[in-house]
Amino acid sequence: MIEHSLSLCYHNKLILAPMVRVGTLPMRLLALDYGADIVYCEELIDLKMLQCKRVVNEVLSTVDFVAPDERVVFRTCEREQSRVVFQMGTSDADRALAVAKLVENDVAGIDVNMGCPKEYSTKGGMGAALLSDPDKIEKILSTLVKGIRRPVTCKIRILPSLEDTLSLVKRIERTGIAAVTVHGRKREERPQHPVSCEAIKAIAETVSIPVIANGGSHDHIQKYLDIEDFRQATAASSVMVARAAMWNPSIFLKEGLRPLEEVMQKYIRYAVQYENHYTNTKYCLCQMLREQLESPQGRLLHAAQSSQEICEAFGLGAFYEETTRELNARRAELLARTPEAAREPVEDTSGVIKMAVKFDRRAYSPQITPKMCLLEWCRKEKLAQPVYDTVQRPLDRLFCSVVTVAEQKYQSTLWDKSKKLAEQAAAIVCLRSRGLPEGRLGEENPSWHKRKREAPDQDPGGPGAQEHAVPGELCKKLFVALGSGEESPLEGW
Repeated sequence: MIEHSLSLCYHNKLILAPMVRVGTLPMRLLALDYGADIVYCEELIDLKMLQCKRVVNEVLSTVDFVAPDERVVFRTCEREQSRVVFQMGTSDADRALAVAKLVENDVAGIDVNMGCPKEYSTKGGMGAALLSDPDKIEKILSTLVKGIRRPVTCKIRILPSLEDTLSLVKRIERTGIAAVTVHGRKREERPQHPVSCEAIKAIAETVSIPVIANGGSHDHIQKYLDIEDFRQATAASSVMVARAAMWNPSIFLKEGLRPLEEVMQKYIRYAVQYENHYTNTKYCLCQMLREQLESPQGRLLHAAQSSQEICEAFGLGAFYEETTRELNARRAELLARTPEAAREPVEDTSGVIKMAVKFDRRAYSPQITPKMCLLEWCRKEKLAQPVYDTVQRPLDRLFCSVVTVAEQKYQSTLWDKSKKLAEQAAAIVCLRSRGLPEGRLGEENPSWHKRKREAPDQDPGGPGAQEHAVPGELCKKLFVALGSGEESPLEGW
């Protein structure tokens, strides 16, 4: 019998299923609010997770697993730590163990996806593709059970024959996993095909570990009481709900479904509080609206191109502004705690002024960056434009940049993963050493609001340009100047 330091009980539980693009933090928290006992994250591929770095996000009070391109692949928080199960897509035992060790201190359990029939999951031998390789299944699960301190589960579909299915689940049980989720359809079947309660029941009567029944949304589950009916029909220990929960997460509420408008507003609040990407928020809301997508509100949602516009479509514009102000203030406060030693300029023997600084995008307005501030200051002082000299270190392929302003050179002593980030860091060194604003959130910068008219030959807007230049106008000019290349001009500025 395998004993885990943290035991997650799978008996008599209501569970939010792992759903791609749906099972992100806002939806998981919402499901917990409405009565779910356990929540699964969306399937995350092992190779992608192994590229991530674990980051404690003090602004949001979350733990983020961040990819090299700075995209948050998995975000979790303390409230769900004892009830969130991390589902991975994998086809290799060693990679699976590496991912499990990476996340195990921040989750309650680890699950291996062995049931998804979609190509994004089956390519590379993952998902339902594993069902045809019992040896690999056994190796992956045994390695995880022996290698981590969290309960391990897997999610499967039924095989073409009941005999083969029962043989497989017996073999799975012997690996020592804590529970098995069974989607009562075959690999080639889709939601319109009837779910086989009989097959799930046969499995539940064959193994001693908890069986979690899944696949009942289309035929069986429309309201809370239906969940228990489905559990009894399958003789399962627990029920995992996917699409019925996606359409309205209050399906887990004993008192019955809550009005969709209320549910969506609550979801949006979580999305804003945890800085969920607006495209993901929009996708989940569209799944909830379903047949109401052509309503006036549905059309507003469809047109929304930011979290702010989504909030405005649902009457939450004031909430968005207030929450954004609070998060920005918290971010600025944390930045202010930076040790003074790292902010003080030092001039070395080569005449280059150096500081140990990095450019953190989250600390700046999307419309203002240190490079833009430095360029604007040089123009105001009628100095030559800053010149950046950037080199890449062959050993680790990191970048370092030196910026020259008024014949003085400035450099950050910290190397960065991209040329653009290195240049922003060099600009910060110059601005800080001269005591100039750099565009950080919460920082007053009067130069953006008041700018003298320049001579026509110096003004990129020509004689008809406005007297007061603002960041948005500067960005437009930069965009026109740079043409229609794929790279966003703001990335370099």
